[in-house]
Amino acid sequence: MQGNTLNTAAGVKACLLSYARNDKAAGLRRFFKTGPGQYGEGDRFCGVMVPQLRSVAGQALGLSRNEIEYLIQDELHEVRLCGFLILVEQYRRKPEKRADIVDYYLSRLYRANNWDLVDLTAPKILGHWLLDHDRSVLYLLSESQSLWEQRVAIVCTITLIAQHQFEDSLALVKKQMQHPHDLMHKANGWMLREIGKRDRSVLTAFLEEYTTQLPRTTLRYAIEHYSAEERQYYLKKK
Repeated sequence: MQGNTLNTAAGVKACLLSYARNDKAAGLRRFFKTGPGQYGEGDRFCGVMVPQLRSVAGQALGLSRNEIEYLIQDELHEVRLCGFLILVEQYRRKPEKRADIVDYYLSRLYRANNWDLVDLTAPKILGHWLLDHDRSVLYLLSESQSLWEQRVAIVCTITLIAQHQFEDSLALVKKQMQHPHDLMHKANGWMLREIGKRDRSVLTAFLEEYTTQLPRTTLRYAIEHYSAEERQYYLKKK
């Protein structure tokens, strides 16, 4: 489908639905835990894969804010994700609009209601923005009652970690160390692992102080790239 047909939300959604597969939708519903009582309860999928979503988003760069809003408010998970991915592309390609995009993104985080919607967008929008701006928003998000906003706070720091800026990631891990949800344990461990890839001594010093307080899932993620002997040391210490 040509990019010139993707100038409305309806056109974008129609394009996405042309890729939909019922068998994929069923698998995605299971993968993203949409059953009763699960974190994605009630979410609806049509079975479009991320490479297809990225392709459509790249062709819809010129979509207006009002049309993006329709996508982000859609009941279908993939349509919402495509709306957020269009924002990612607009942020990347239109530096003069970044402040406005960040404000809008933050105001619509309540629609980023699963971990992929967070992980595929937060580092590239909010994380990049915070390289050169005040980071107090991280701590406000970490205090939210929303699991997804809490995850945004920690996951977007992967962009800071890539620039060897570890302080905020470590502070947020310590702040959320006893979080009740496994998805936060995994996110915290992921960020610790990324720190360790860039400076093993920073991660080791953190683990020496906090291993006994870390959830086991966080610890396992954090030490994934240590030697078998080192992993056993920390797991036994736990």
